[in-house]
Amino acid sequence: MEFICTKCGRKETVTTRAAHCTCGGLWKLSFEPPKFDFAEVDRNEWSLFRYRRFLALDDESWRGVSLGEGMTPVVRLDEDVLLKMDYFMPTLSFKDRGAAALIAHCKSIGVKQVVQDSSGNAGNAVAAYCARAGIGCEIFVPEGTSPKKIDMIRAHGAVCTVVPGTRDHCADVCREKVEREGVYYANHVYNPFFYEGTKTYIYEVFEQLGRIPANLVIPVGNGTLFLGAMYALEHLLRSGAIDRFPQIIALQSQNCDPLLRAAEEGEMEPEAVTPTPTIAEGIAIGKPMRGGEILALAKKHGVRFVHAPEDRILSARAALAKQGVYCEHTTAANYAAYLEYCRIYGKTPDTLITMCGAGLKSDH
Repeated sequence: MEFICTKCGRKETVTTRAAHCTCGGLWKLSFEPPKFDFAEVDRNEWSLFRYRRFLALDDESWRGVSLGEGMTPVVRLDEDVLLKMDYFMPTLSFKDRGAAALIAHCKSIGVKQVVQDSSGNAGNAVAAYCARAGIGCEIFVPEGTSPKKIDMIRAHGAVCTVVPGTRDHCADVCREKVEREGVYYANHVYNPFFYEGTKTYIYEVFEQLGRIPANLVIPVGNGTLFLGAMYALEHLLRSGAIDRFPQIIALQSQNCDPLLRAAEEGEMEPEAVTPTPTIAEGIAIGKPMRGGEILALAKKHGVRFVHAPEDRILSARAALAKQGVYCEHTTAANYAAYLEYCRIYGKTPDTLITMCGAGLKSDH
């Protein structure tokens, strides 16, 4: 197993501390999982590592890192909609999937200190798993991040540095430190081990339901869940475990939509946008670094992009809460986008929506 540059094709050992190739390209993994078979699922392991046969893990380091993440329930909201309750996680968001796999890799190769930039959830997850693994951690977050997310990051013993300006500027500041000091960049966009964790979202749904629903609503900011889900769905399709690809409904904030705009124009790189404030802070990414890869997969599999209307997010959140589901604002945007999709395309049954963050984390 090696890293391969997505830009020039250069190969590098996965033990490298380099965040990217010397040409500037991002890494992908030269890993081909075996054919999917439920017989290869470890039914005695009650975490996402029950699917470890299909994940690019270095060794057994995950055993000292796992917090029991994964195995989240699927709940029926109404006759058309199922909810995957991914905020039932140790740090209350789906980002635990990727963080568990990435920090297991860090532990395996002997990393002692990491940095990460985040709108809150990914940073919180990385901070928690670093605490579990005994790895030092600094998380950079943009101003305006929910104070409760910042409190959680610091509670795990990590340094939390608040950066004035946008989410994209926050990432730039963090990456400058990576380049200047050579500290390990445990980032959910740059590091492909993170996507090994988010792949399990699909494996889990497939095991729980015995099928993949016809429609999957997936939020796309940096694309961490989107990419992991697409890799896993392609794996199931290659394995003959499913005979068709579901309709992926990819949503972006109405106030920050570089991928949606590019898809509408048939472009293969994100459109240049100037983000305006949105309460869906978790997907407010103006410059998604893997945007080209996201758009290529979207074109290949007929993904439909849709806006989460800014003025419908709070009402969607209230509607979910009335059903006992108290989610964060970015997660409510998923449901708002589904309702917008139904307005455009009509009734859309057999739909799975991810509930990716808990409400208490985003209450300001």
